[in-house]
Amino acid sequence: MLGVTQRQLAELSGIGINTLTKIEREEGNPTLDVLYKVLDTLGLVLTTCIKL
Repeated sequence: MLGVTQRQLAELSGIGINTLTKIEREEGNPTLDVLYKVLDTLGLVLTTCIKL
């Protein structure tokens, strides 16, 4: 939909292509920093809620 390849997204996000591939396959355990980099590149925001 955005017209970018996995390799381009990885480069724009500043993460490795293997890391991105593992995230997409649900095989990786990315840090919040890595997630924020990808989401920021895609123009998305991660929000969290703490249950009390």
